[in-house]
Amino acid sequence: MSDVPGAPADLLRSLTRAERLLSRRLGVVLADDGLTVEAWRVLCLLADGEGHPMSEVSAEASLPPGTLTKLVDQLVDRNLVFRRVDPFDRRRIRAYLTIRGQREHQRVDERVRASLAELGVPPELVDQLDDLVGRLDPTRHHDRADATGPHR
Repeated sequence: MSDVPGAPADLLRSLTRAERLLSRRLGVVLADDGLTVEAWRVLCLLADGEGHPMSEVSAEASLPPGTLTKLVDQLVDRNLVFRRVDPFDRRRIRAYLTIRGQREHQRVDERVRASLAELGVPPELVDQLDDLVGRLDPTRHHDRADATGPHR
């Protein structure tokens, strides 16, 4: 793409390609459990036990609200997720993992981690990417110390 190694176009191309290939790889792992990458993103966000507003889940999962609603409906039908009215703002709905959802997340998380370990992804790469995300999105409220996604 560019004559200069590390040029912005190279970074964008590399990150995009890595995300697509990683999503494809994890999609195979998740398919054994009847999950999609999008559903996995939702489960990972909710695994902190705090419950999250649907608008936040939509943003973090990179899904439009209508698509997220259908996905969460499917997760509710599988008894992995439940919704409750936000106790502080009754106009908002918060999503949580059920006990079954917590167990399922833990079980699948082990499989995802094993798949990533096979790749030999250095933990510092994940930290650097998370730092990049924080720099690109300073409004992000995600705390790495509490991360429960596939990289931790």
